[in-house]
Amino acid sequence: MVNEVLRTPDARFAGLPDFPFAPQYLSVDGGALGALRMHYLDEGGAGAAGTVLMLHGEPSWSFLYRKLIGPVAAAGWRAVAPDHVGFGRSDKPVDRAAYSQDGFVCWMRDFVAQLDLRRIVLVCQDWGGPIGLRLLSEMPDRFAGVLATNTLLPNAEPPPRGVADWPGPIVTPWIELCRTSDDLAVSEIIAATCVTRPSPAVLAAYDAPFPDARHKAAALAITTLIPADADAPGIAENRAAWDVLERFDRPFATAFSDADPATAAWEDVFRRRVPGAAKAPHVRIEGAGHFVQEEQGEALAAALVGFLRGLG
Repeated sequence: MVNEVLRTPDARFAGLPDFPFAPQYLSVDGGALGALRMHYLDEGGAGAAGTVLMLHGEPSWSFLYRKLIGPVAAAGWRAVAPDHVGFGRSDKPVDRAAYSQDGFVCWMRDFVAQLDLRRIVLVCQDWGGPIGLRLLSEMPDRFAGVLATNTLLPNAEPPPRGVADWPGPIVTPWIELCRTSDDLAVSEIIAATCVTRPSPAVLAAYDAPFPDARHKAAALAITTLIPADADAPGIAENRAAWDVLERFDRPFATAFSDADPATAAWEDVFRRRVPGAAKAPHVRIEGAGHFVQEEQGEALAAALVGFLRGLG
C-alpha cells in the first residue's frame, strides 16, 4: 500500500551491545502518511552547555553514536541522536516515493523545533551532512558549531581541488545498486566499508531495525537521492546551503578518517570554503573506514570533546 507505514517491533532492539540508552519519541508531520514517530536518544539533561546533535547516514541509525554519547554528556553537554524517518526505531514508510531530501530536512527541522534545540553543535557523517548542513543553513542562529566527519554537500559546481571525478567509481555504482535492488544486506554494507570487520553482535545491531526488505525502503531510496549531477533534485537547495556555509564563521571542525575514499576529498573542501574552519581544530582519525564512529568511536569522541571545550 502506498501509504503503509511500518514500525519495527521493540523486541528487535533487546540486548544490543554497549547500548544502555532509553528510547525517546516524538511525532513529525508525514503529510498524507499522517503523523510519523521519530525515535531519538537524549542524554545529558538540564543545565547542559548546549546540545550536540548527532546525525547518522545510510544504512545506519543512532546505535552508531553509542561511543560518543557518554563522553559528550560527561563533558557537560546534552547528547541528542535521532533516527531519521525510515531508519532505526523511527517509523518506516514502505513506498520509496515517500522519501526525498527535502522530506528528510523537513522532518529534522520539525524535530529540532519541537525540542527547541539551541546552541547546537552538529556532528554529521554520511547523509547526516547533506541533511544537517541544509538544516543549519535554514536556522543558522541555533548552531554554535559543526564537527563534520566522512560527509559531503554536493552542489555540481565546477569541482574544487580533489573532487573532479565525484561521484566517481565508488558512489555511482552504489547509487545504481540501490536504484535497481529490492533488498539490501545492511550489516554487510557496514562491514564492507570498515577497516576491521565488526563483531557479529554489532553487525546484528545494525540489522535490528530491518526485519525484512519491506522495512528497508528508506535505506534503498536515500542513496538514489544523492544529487550526482547539475539537473538532480536537491542541487539548488545544496547551493543555497553553500551560500550560507561560505559565510558561517562559527567553529567548523573536520575529523575525517584515513580510509574512506568516497568522502576523503570533501575534507579539504570544508576546510577551505567554510570561514569557521579557521577557528576550529582538524584531526585525521586513523584506522577507520566510512563508519568512523563504529571503528574509532573513542578517538572521534576525544576529538569532539576537545572541540566542545574550545567552545567554552
